[in-house]
Amino acid sequence: MVHVSAAPVLALRGVSKRFGAVQALTDVELEVHAGEVLALVGDNGAGKSTLVKTIAGAHSIDDGVIEWEGRPVSINRPHDAQELGIATVYQDLSLCDNLDVVGNLFLGREVRRWGVLDEVEMERRARELLTTLSIRIPSVRIPVASLSGGQRQTVAIARSMLGEPKLVILDEPTAALGVEQTAQVLDLVERLREQGLAVVLISHNMADVKSVADNVAVLRLGRNNGVFPVKTTSQEEIISAITGATENAVTRRAARSVGVQK
Repeated sequence: MVHVSAAPVLALRGVSKRFGAVQALTDVELEVHAGEVLALVGDNGAGKSTLVKTIAGAHSIDDGVIEWEGRPVSINRPHDAQELGIATVYQDLSLCDNLDVVGNLFLGREVRRWGVLDEVEMERRARELLTTLSIRIPSVRIPVASLSGGQRQTVAIARSMLGEPKLVILDEPTAALGVEQTAQVLDLVERLREQGLAVVLISHNMADVKSVADNVAVLRLGRNNGVFPVKTTSQEEIISAITGATENAVTRRAARSVGVQK
């Protein structure tokens, strides 16, 4: 396990974002370390999408600081995030159904030799990448359209790994999947952690969160509403932090952790 006293791969310090009169994020603090899966949860409208887009470079922040490996950085466009080592896999996956797995993996980063596409090298790398991530697909040459939802999701995650990122953001990766396909994707999330990556997992599914996340960060109405270690926190506590059902989830947590230490 990675020593958590090391600087986080990514830290948000007092980050705020406005859209006109709408305050989408207010003073948000977030840390994610190498070898950690941090689940980001909250109701619709809590600010999860905005937060992801600020990290991914789709929105620039209005206030606060984004730190990367302990130093302040500016992320004003997606290229900035990619250059740092941030990969984002959005819900729509942006896969091309008519292309095969190799074509999708290398879309926009094609390998050329003497000006011609090097299909053999791309296929070799594709197999190697999928093997490294233990992704099982019938063939790297079948069209993505013929893959299951779970396989498509794993291909999209594998594609994000080609840039050798240090942080992978997964936006609702199991949203439309059945039990078996969800298990495939969660297995892959665990392998990313084993390889020392930092993972931010956005999810509505508490069972998924409990099974793979180390910590859960709750957003409520654009603000932090607690960071909870998965092992020692009940699902009810996380849900009450999401909905704001308790007056103060933080004090309850503090009281409970004192009880645990006794």
